[in-house]
Order: sequence, then structure tokens, then C-alpha cells
Amino acid sequence: MIFKRRDPKPTLRAVAEFVWPRGGWTRAFHYVKHRMRRLPDSPERISRGIWVGVFTAFTPFYGLHFLIAAVLARVMKGNLLAALMGTFFGNPLTYVPIGVAALQTGHFVLGTKLSEGMQRSFGGKFADAGSDLWHNFKAIFTNAEAEWSGLRVFWSEVFYPYLIGGILPGILCATICYYLMVPLIRAYQKRRRGMIKAKFEALKNKAAIKAETKRKPEVADEG
Repeated sequence: MIFKRRDPKPTLRAVAEFVWPRGGWTRAFHYVKHRMRRLPDSPERISRGIWVGVFTAFTPFYGLHFLIAAVLARVMKGNLLAALMGTFFGNPLTYVPIGVAALQTGHFVLGTKLSEGMQRSFGGKFADAGSDLWHNFKAIFTNAEAEWSGLRVFWSEVFYPYLIGGILPGILCATICYYLMVPLIRAYQKRRRGMIKAKFEALKNKAAIKAETKRKPEVADEG
């Protein structure tokens, strides 16, 4: 392939850069912010896209955030690229507080309780659910019986509370981001238009001076 890396990136390095990108998350954040502000669209449409992306980050559909954000951006008439970049609100530095807030809110709304040691066994419940899925997939082609205990625990204690509990904090954070970004993007676009206009005027004046300088020797020769 033409664009394939000559030196394939080692797996451990790829994982490390996902958790902590080159230059750190501060640099990555400023890059995404810069790209968002330069999108060729109205501040409201870009901010609606950001709203969608941030809200999507509070859903438990890991691996599908881009797809969900794209669908919601279409429904809400938000900027698609802004929606996709907005999903980076969910990253390895924010997944833990987002998950804790969503789970606690979900259990509160549903009237259930966070089981003792829930946070310590969070990864274990993911592993149990994954193990059941793999076992049940193999059971389709063998005589083994399907196993649902891990999936039931995962659904009742993690996924469903996360799904319900992520709605309120997701809407709150997304709405705050929307109202912060509209004036910022509008001011940035206005400033950028002014800079482009100033550059155009400078080039126009430079061309006029060059033409005038070229015309003077011709007038002198005619005299």
C-alpha cells in the first residue's frame, strides 16, 4: 500500500500513544480545538456537532461512538466533523470520571444500589460478559450449553445503569460546551475573516505599488 508505514508501529507503542499521545493530551486537545474552529460552517452548526460528540461520549457504546455521533449529527443538523471530533471528550483521561458519574446517576435514577466492591470488579464484569459472549458463540457450533450469568450481571449492574445514568450528565456537559463554543467560534471566525481581508488588502496594495513602480520608468522613457 502507498500510505502504509515503512516501519510498522509496535503494539505496545500504539497502546501507549492511545493512552498518552505524543506531546501529551494538552497538545491533542489544542489540535482538536483548532481544527473545530477552522471548520467551514456556522458557529451554531459546529456547536451542535460538538454537543452531539460530547453527549455520545457519555454512552456505553464503546467502539460505536463515531457511528452514533454521525447519526445524531444528521438528526440534529449539526456539523458532522465537529461531532466526530467532539467524541474525543471521552478519552483515557475522562473515561473513569464519566463512567463513575454515569453509573452512580443510573443506580440513583433506577433506585438500585451500587454493589459492594463494584468499582474494583468493574473490569471483571466486562471480562465475564466477554467470556459469556465467546462461549455462547462457540456453543452455536457445539453441544455446549449457553451461559448467561456474566451477561446478566453486566447488563443489570453496569450497562443498563450506565445507559440511563449517562443521559443527564451527558446533556449537561454537552449543553455547557455548546454555549461556550458558539461565541468562541463566532469570535474566531470574525477575527479570521478580518485577518484574511487584511492580507488580501496588503497583497492588493503591494501589487498596486509594484505596478506603479513599473509604470514610472515607462513614463520617463516616453518623456
